[in-house]
Amino acid sequence: MNIAILGTRGVPSGYSGYETFAEELGVRLVQRGHQVTVYAHRTLFPPEKRVEQYRGIRLKYLPALKGKNTSQFSHSFFSTFSVIFSDADVVLFCNAANGPWGLFLRLFGKRCCINVDGLEWLRPKWSRLGKKYFYFGAWCATKFFHIVITDAKGMQDYYKKEFHCDTVDIAYGADLKYAENPNAVRALGLEPMNYYLIASRLVPDNNAETIVRGFMQSGSPRVLAIAGGTVYKNPYEEHLRRIADPNRVRFLGHIDNAELIKELHANAYAYLHGHEFGGTNPALLKGLAYGNCILALDTVFNREVLDEGKYGLLFKKDPADLAEKIRQIEADPQWAQSFRDRSRNRILERYTWEHITDQYEAVFRRLSAKN
Repeated sequence: MNIAILGTRGVPSGYSGYETFAEELGVRLVQRGHQVTVYAHRTLFPPEKRVEQYRGIRLKYLPALKGKNTSQFSHSFFSTFSVIFSDADVVLFCNAANGPWGLFLRLFGKRCCINVDGLEWLRPKWSRLGKKYFYFGAWCATKFFHIVITDAKGMQDYYKKEFHCDTVDIAYGADLKYAENPNAVRALGLEPMNYYLIASRLVPDNNAETIVRGFMQSGSPRVLAIAGGTVYKNPYEEHLRRIADPNRVRFLGHIDNAELIKELHANAYAYLHGHEFGGTNPALLKGLAYGNCILALDTVFNREVLDEGKYGLLFKKDPADLAEKIRQIEADPQWAQSFRDRSRNRILERYTWEHITDQYEAVFRRLSAKN
């Protein structure tokens, strides 16, 4: 099949899970004999970094308006009308915000599916208008795309209840990896097994404030390392820096080096995960795949990934509750190690990229067969 992937910034990229998703899925589809084209932001790839193919994936670079709120929308506009006149058999769009473009794909006879990701309209970082648009986009996705894909059972249930839409449940994936270079974290001023890790964008709905306050209340002798940040001014990050004890909390900034992220995970005493409104979160899967002891916010999505607490501890949205959980794993290092010892088994059970590719390939075959 000739498969087009739209709605990401392009590959390779370390900006978000969507780019990793496009690369990991695309590479495996190419290995299975399919042709895959990923539509990329021309503005993010200067001429010297543009290539016709990356790991077998074809790249098509199209314009995007500059601006946090206009970049992806404008790129999706150009991508939609480009793919309409291409020879793609099926189109995979990412992000519920791109729901309206399904109407144009359908009008021009393109078989299309969409991965809607998380509940963006519930995230506090967006304006009231932004939230309304994301909800509208999700509604459009359920009306215009042939198949809607959700990445967690809890998200599938939500779309059934809210939009009366039957979706296909396909999670995200991860590869098993191990610590190979502990000196990489030492170069950041961290000692293996002597720090806790947050790896996320610093936005309110990832609950870094709850984690920072809980960690400081816990009395842990270790430090908290925060790998996350933005290229633009972030008042929330500034707030976190004001409330954090600089002797116990280290802000590492945005890290897009995959090997360094792996070492940060694999050498941490525990990974603290506060994501609230997404489905199956890539950072949580990395925590499992890289052998972490995990403490995650108690949400329906995190419960699903951690199998109701079998593969990690769940904490309430309350610093005191997290502080108590941290004290428990500090007091019993063998208990913390038991989570590390079995964490990768959860990936093998459900979240390998090969398994995820099997499921997407089946969706694409269903779409292609109806042409």
